[in-house]
Amino acid sequence: MAFGLSIVAMAYCIGTVSGCHVNPAVSIAMFVNKRITTVELGFYLAGQIVGAILGSAVLYFFLSTLDSPLTNFGQNSFGSLGASGAFVAEFILTFVFVLVIIVVTGHNGNANLAGLVIGFTLVLIHLLGIPLTGTPVNPARSLGPALFAGGEALSQLWVFILAPIAGGVVAAILGKTLFDTESGNELIANKDV
Repeated sequence: MAFGLSIVAMAYCIGTVSGCHVNPAVSIAMFVNKRITTVELGFYLAGQIVGAILGSAVLYFFLSTLDSPLTNFGQNSFGSLGASGAFVAEFILTFVFVLVIIVVTGHNGNANLAGLVIGFTLVLIHLLGIPLTGTPVNPARSLGPALFAGGEALSQLWVFILAPIAGGVVAAILGKTLFDTESGNELIANKDV
């Protein structure tokens, strides 16, 4: 619930400033659909990666102060799925998440409800996916914890970067072609959540 409710809060807080792009898969999808420029994409990606690393550093600090320090930084794992199963799970979950974002913020979407719809979709995705892979559906959110956890988290990171990006790109294309999300939308970056 925390992931989804955090997105709801951020969408209504920073959505009007930055579009609340806190996920590279979302920003790349917005770029594919020409809602943001190449320069904006670069700034979003840099901010997302730096933010994820700083957030993980804060978590590392808190965990290191415990009497029995934890080594779980929220890193992702293939679990029993293996690489191919984890890739498919992350692809599908990110695809659904980004498609909802593309549609609800698109030409025929409802911007007033976008934050709630997106946040509750993320809750659903995490309820389904946490037992499978930890459900990042966000390459930056995977990178930050993996840097501090090291080992297996770093060796498996490629799946948690590539699968969400691929799922996001397919969602962008499908949203544009099947749901006509981009009619009249030309670089409306600050209106996207």
